[in-house]
Amino acid sequence: MKKIVFLASAVMAFSLTLNAFTLGKLGNFEFKKAHENVYIMHGPEKEPSKENEGFMNNPAIIESKNGLIVIDPGGNYNVGKKILAEIEKVSKKPIIAVFNTHKHGDHWFANKNILEKYPNTPIYALTYMIEQVKDNSAETWYGILDRLTGNLEGTKPFTFPTQGVENKQTVEVDGQTFIMRHFIGGHTDTDILIEHVNSNTLFIGDNLITNRFGAFDESSSILENIKLLEKIMKQEEGFKKYALYVPGHGPSGKDPKKIVEPFLKYLKIVAAGAQKAYKDGVESYEIKPEVHKQLKAYHKWDAYEGQMGKHLMKAYEEIEAKDF
Repeated sequence: MKKIVFLASAVMAFSLTLNAFTLGKLGNFEFKKAHENVYIMHGPEKEPSKENEGFMNNPAIIESKNGLIVIDPGGNYNVGKKILAEIEKVSKKPIIAVFNTHKHGDHWFANKNILEKYPNTPIYALTYMIEQVKDNSAETWYGILDRLTGNLEGTKPFTFPTQGVENKQTVEVDGQTFIMRHFIGGHTDTDILIEHVNSNTLFIGDNLITNRFGAFDESSSILENIKLLEKIMKQEEGFKKYALYVPGHGPSGKDPKKIVEPFLKYLKIVAAGAQKAYKDGVESYEIKPEVHKQLKAYHKWDAYEGQMGKHLMKAYEEIEAKDF
């Protein structure tokens, strides 16, 4: 009898392994309970590539009494199938709401998978974000991700968010309360930070990235991103001490000094270097070697070599524009 039970357990475990969301050497990915009714799948801490199939964000689930609320379901239709399968391993409850934190497609292109199965599900995003993705940013990000990953088949036609929200707006979903926070500057001009009141969790989106670096586009502001993270650290402008901090990329955690502060420190060093270069009348690239030495703790973060110089130049341009 014991042998039969053992054999059945082994077969079940083998079956689950076969059906796991696996990305080769990058390993298996699944949703894990992070706090109370919050589950997070932490994506690879890498730039989009063929290896990671365009998956590198942190999809999240909040389980309510009658359903599931999803935040940032993923970056393309093919990855979205796998993420949806992992969601259903957590619970067979229907998905009753979705939130998209900002306009970059690596976070929301998998909306399509959810609406195919649950066609009446509302998808919340900043009103201005919806305008932007319907204008041209969806196409821009489709091109970027398709070029880097070759895994965008089925992603079009895009499934845009359907419900616009604004700063400080409260959204109630099946007994779960969400407070939206929008700051004009930061990672993009379309971001919302989402406070889940019930679990005291703050979803920061790509205003916070750890263990890897991403690009700052034309709507981004390094200087404003610094101010925003400082507000979170100092618990200003409605922010408080949260039980869990969730970045757009990288590990989540309960201690803001371990989760929020590293990226904030990086941005402050870059901004200080840009300020010094501008004050001394030299170009940003001329001070890059000096800043590089100060950033020793970040040299192993993914895409450091490709992004640090661009971040330094971006900060320099912001400081120059502010002076004028």
